[in-house]
Amino acid sequence: MKKFGIVVLAALFCCSSVCAAEKTYTWKISTIRPAGTAIDNDVKAFIKEVKTKSNGRINIEIYPNAQLGDYTVVQERISVGSVEMAVQSISTSVDRQLQMVNLPYLVKDWSGIRKNFRTGSPFMNWLAERLAKQDIKLLGMWPSYFGGIALAKEPPSPGNPSVNKGLKVRVMPQKSYELLGESQGYMATPLPLAETFTALQTGIVDGIFGAGAEGYYANYRDLVKFYIPSNTHVEAWPLIMNMELWESLSDGDKKIIVEAAKHFEDHRMEVGEADTAYNEKRLEDYGAKIIRLTPEQLTACAEAARKAIFPAIREAIGPKNFDAVVSMINE
Repeated sequence: MKKFGIVVLAALFCCSSVCAAEKTYTWKISTIRPAGTAIDNDVKAFIKEVKTKSNGRINIEIYPNAQLGDYTVVQERISVGSVEMAVQSISTSVDRQLQMVNLPYLVKDWSGIRKNFRTGSPFMNWLAERLAKQDIKLLGMWPSYFGGIALAKEPPSPGNPSVNKGLKVRVMPQKSYELLGESQGYMATPLPLAETFTALQTGIVDGIFGAGAEGYYANYRDLVKFYIPSNTHVEAWPLIMNMELWESLSDGDKKIIVEAAKHFEDHRMEVGEADTAYNEKRLEDYGAKIIRLTPEQLTACAEAARKAIFPAIREAIGPKNFDAVVSMINE
């Protein structure tokens, strides 16, 4: 009888193990671009890989174009677990240190992106630790583009930041971007994204800081007459997940997610630079004049921006915090 009981317990244990290993999931993942865009296609490839490797057990439903809410709202929802995953801009509302992710001129080119915005780098390890404090798991990074300047009017001496351009430009409502616009010779006007199209259309502003060719083509191509690819900042979107959900997964399911996230990140690192050039060409083909700066002009713009911005952000988040992050950057 005792032997029979042991057999029954063993059978029950095996059954429960199998059930645990075969647990099924349906998750939501939020993105901030419409269906058919590069990020939408890459997220769908990530979803397909996860579903295939889990034999259909992990099903992730994509909600493009911010259908689940603004990125700041979605980040909060991931923190509490009401949304499982997202690929989007980082909100700094809870943690001011996170503004270091898109600090203007933190890195200068795509080589810098590939060195610093890849999983396992000191910078990404730092970011993972900061997000973990919000109960968010960092799985990978999708660098969308380098920022540039979109204008309705041609500026004088576009490659000389010391020249007053006489143009008013929209910047993100962050001190670093207000300083960025001013450091390049423009009059900076902080505006929410939702008000930007109307402001440019009605002439309240003459141009826009805060996006790149992809974003300007998608949202403002009828208004943009000039575009300067001045590499103002990196727009990089982390692939994030609710931490409690992550920690509840089996080792096997974690491995599936990590591998798919690596492929997601690696693919973008390979094609991101070419994708940036593609979107610049689309703007040009639509009628915008692309004003390309020389390496010397790009360096002058970067130096002017860093001189204006870095001390202010260093003071805002604390010298120790700022210096620690900057020291991680590998040019």
